[in-house]
Amino acid sequence: MKRHATAIWTGDLQNGRGNVSTQSGVLKEKRYDFRSRFEDEDGTSGTNPEELIAAAHAGCFAMQLSHFLAENGTPADELKATATVEVKPGEGIKGSALVLEATVPGIDSAKFEELANKAKAECPVSGALAAITITLDAKLV
Repeated sequence: MKRHATAIWTGDLQNGRGNVSTQSGVLKEKRYDFRSRFEDEDGTSGTNPEELIAAAHAGCFAMQLSHFLAENGTPADELKATATVEVKPGEGIKGSALVLEATVPGIDSAKFEELANKAKAECPVSGALAAITITLDAKLV
């Protein structure tokens, strides 16, 4: 299976702007620019590549963990995964911090931690991000 996205950029780095669209249409000509990538801490001025990587990482991790939990006979009621991707201008992407709040009936904390770490290591997006530091803070709620 292959998926694609298209980015169109005009102008220089600091004053230019672009838009990104995905094959599914979930993103259609969504704006991004220097400000949305490097200056807007609240994230309301548009998307950026790091936000999209974070979304992919959180989604992939949650799906992978749900599979491992079901295989264990302890399917999750809910997995809330958040990935925070840090980028530093001139240095690149420094890491992805996964935070998980999970409701999983019938599992003990040791097995939960084992499966969460296994999902962190084996989700395909984690594999694609192997060059950066990936951390995990997982909690049963």
